Amino acid sequence: MLWHDGLMFMVTTNDIPGYRITQVLGEVMGLTVRSTDFGQGFAAGFRSLGGGEIPEYTQVMYEARQVVMGRMWAEAQQRGGNAIVAMRFDAGSIQNFTEICAYGTAVVVEPLAPQAPQPAPPQPQPPRF
Repeated sequence: MLWHDGLMFMVTTNDIPGYRITQVLGEVMGLTVRSTDFGQGFAAGFRSLGGGEIPEYTQVMYEARQVVMGRMWAEAQQRGGNAIVAMRFDAGSIQNFTEICAYGTAVVVEPLAPQAPQPAPPQPQPPRF
């Protein structure tokens, strides 16, 4: 996974090709505990009778992952990081609730070689007479 928004990388690998880790800031994580509302639970229970994907639960889990990634990212930025390496997800249940956790290592990275500016394309010249 590579998530880059111009400010920060978040990857599941231990390094980022083209970048050097210059500082390790430690583990960061995001955590949320979720449940479904009555309507989602009722619809999901009814759908489970037929088997297959349960879209109500899929949506809850998708949103929870986005939340925990955002929280982890915010923690890394607070520590001065511009990347997270070795990012992982974990999930568990507590009674009728689902706990989702994202964790990784906040780091500072810099490009291996500075990007050379691209030359401007040649401008058309008017004909000479």
